[in-house]
Amino acid sequence: MKGKLILEDGSVFYGTLLNNMKATGEVVFNTGMTGYQEILTDPSYCRQIVTLTYPMVGNYGIADIFMQSRKSFVNGFVIGELCETGSNWHLETSLSEFLTKQGIPCLYNVDTRAVTRKIRSSGTMKGIIVPDDAARTELDELFAVPIKKDVVSEVTTPEIYEIENSGPRVVVLDFGIKRNILRSLHGLGCHLVVVPASTTYEEILAMQPDGIFLSNGPGDPKDVPAVIENIRKLIGKKPMFGICLGHQLLALALGGDTYKLKFGHRGSNQPVKNLLTGRVHISSQNHGFAVDEKSLVGLPVEVTHRSVNDGTVEGMRHTKLPVFSVQYHPEASPGPDDNHYLFDQFWAMLTREE
Repeated sequence: MKGKLILEDGSVFYGTLLNNMKATGEVVFNTGMTGYQEILTDPSYCRQIVTLTYPMVGNYGIADIFMQSRKSFVNGFVIGELCETGSNWHLETSLSEFLTKQGIPCLYNVDTRAVTRKIRSSGTMKGIIVPDDAARTELDELFAVPIKKDVVSEVTTPEIYEIENSGPRVVVLDFGIKRNILRSLHGLGCHLVVVPASTTYEEILAMQPDGIFLSNGPGDPKDVPAVIENIRKLIGKKPMFGICLGHQLLALALGGDTYKLKFGHRGSNQPVKNLLTGRVHISSQNHGFAVDEKSLVGLPVEVTHRSVNDGTVEGMRHTKLPVFSVQYHPEASPGPDDNHYLFDQFWAMLTREE
């Protein structure tokens, strides 16, 4: 079936509609060459229509071991060539079968480079995926659907659960955490207590943690003021490590500010400079907001990492307390493992090795 992606500025991109499902959401793009399953199941993409720049997608199929959450939270998927027959020893099902089962509208045979150029020049914006013959009234109704705020409540764990280990006890505030981040923390030796985003600071401290981890997640950090207040009260109580949305929430809790980027950073090949060592690492990123460096002036905060591409803040640390954060995903999945040393730094804080 013929279909199309329509952006709110009137731009139209034609393709083939996989499963006759319609979508509305913020249209973003990811530049990664692999990792489409991890992208589809990363909760940080909640309510978004994701466009992949790599031309062929689906060539190694889908396997459960690569799932990063309990389900996919994306609203739509836009790609170039859809490979119907994957080839990989892990393969359990095809990408098209996965998309249909997960209820994800997919438009393929699209000039995704053109979509990307449009977003880069005009910025992220609302879009819809519809059949080519959709009526004008139907288009108007889809565009009238507001993009949901506070999507953290949609992706966080509904209940507390633990991943047992013999090491330090870490409370993980789940704002939409990826499974491989949990695997990375558990692999260090941490005993993990994963809690909903709405968990209060009193409840967290009652769990007697040795450390607190602030996870990745979707949306505008300013949409969750209660979470920011909880983090503010937790600062200084225990060692704390935040990533992605957790990094932005920590900045707000410390008195800083955040802002929306024009088109965000989404891909597994983003260069970041560690200002403490002078080394450049390749990172995996997925965020549409950033910390305003000017807002950190006068605060007990030091910028530790910076994007090589646009100079935005990619990491920071408290100058007096064992508290630090980075904007990107140090465990990758997909992407390189250049940044696993950050987990080692957190472990050192937890075990007082530094």
